Amino acid sequence: MEVILLTGSTINEGRLAKGGDKFTDDYTMECASCWISPVDFTSLCSPEKVKVTSGNGKHSVVVYTKCTDSVQPGQVFMPRAIWANVIVDPDTLSTGSPLYKGAPVTIEPTDEEVLSAEDVVLKVYIGGQ
Repeated sequence: MEVILLTGSTINEGRLAKGGDKFTDDYTMECASCWISPVDFTSLCSPEKVKVTSGNGKHSVVVYTKCTDSVQPGQVFMPRAIWANVIVDPDTLSTGSPLYKGAPVTIEPTDEEVLSAEDVVLKVYIGGQ
């Protein structure tokens, strides 16, 4: 399913990140998530996890789902953390800030593993994948 990605901070993401808890299960559960509207969640058959792939198809990440009325159909929200950073296009268009809101992505149900923040760094950034 093609959707528009919105990212931003959440209260819990900020509390955990500022508290030095980026390598905890609580941080993973809060930030390795994709918030999906009930309409889109149902059309995807209510998956526990989705693979989110960048618009150019080069990068993807597996995250947990959260069904919520907080987002509109055709849009998803991910807390601004390492999982979202994997798929956000790093090009700043000379603004100094990547496109954290409004990027096209694809989401699809998956049974793949959700990686911890540390494993994302090791696999995606150090491993170069």
